Amino acid sequence: MDKIELQKLREEYSLNRLDEENVFKNPMAQFSLWLQEALLAHVPEPNAMNLATVGKDGRPHSRVVLLKETNEEGFVFYTNYASNKGDEIAANPNVALCFLWLELERQVRIEGTVTKISKEESLAYFKSRPHKSQVGALASNQSQVVANRLALEQEYEMLESKYDEGEVPMPESWGGYLVKPTLIEFWQGRRSRLHDRISFQKESNNWIINRLAP
Repeated sequence: MDKIELQKLREEYSLNRLDEENVFKNPMAQFSLWLQEALLAHVPEPNAMNLATVGKDGRPHSRVVLLKETNEEGFVFYTNYASNKGDEIAANPNVALCFLWLELERQVRIEGTVTKISKEESLAYFKSRPHKSQVGALASNQSQVVANRLALEQEYEMLESKYDEGEVPMPESWGGYLVKPTLIEFWQGRRSRLHDRISFQKESNNWIINRLAP
C-alpha cells in the first residue's frame, strides 16, 4: 500500500460518547465498566494491552501482553522476570499501557509505576494455568537466543514427558507485575475527529478529572 492509499483511509466514529459528568469518579471503576462492555461485545482478546518500557539505554520498547487481573491498586500481568521487559522494568519502573477496542471505537491509555507481586500470588495464578502453558513457561528462557525451533520444541517435549503426571514447578524467574496508575485516559471516538478524551490524573491520592482536546 503506497502513501496516497494510506492517506485516504478514513473512519467516522459514531458509536458512543463520553462525558466527564457521567464517568465514575474512580478510573478503575470506569475501566472495569469498559472492559466488561468489551467482553460483552466479543471484542477479540479484550485483555490484550501494549506495554511500553524504557531500558538503561533510555530507549523505549513496546510489546503486547495480557492483562490478568485488575484491583483497586491497578493492573496485573505475568511474564518472565529475566526477559527483556523484566530487565527494562528493573532499570526503570515507569511504564505505560494501552488498550485498543476498535469494535467499540475506544482506547484506554495508562501511565504508572510497576512492582512485582508476591511469590504466593504468582504461584496461585501459575497453578491455575493449563498444564501445557505451565510447561511452556518452564521450557522457555524468554528473550534468550535459541539455536532453532527444533531445540525449543525438544526442550518442551522433554519437560512435558517429565511432568506428565506431576506438578510443574514454577520457574524462579517467572511471576506477576502490578502496574499502579498515576494517569488513566479514556478515549471515545466521535464524529469529525472531535473525539472525547477524559483524563484522570492522580494527585495526593486523589483523582483529578479533565477533558482533553482531541
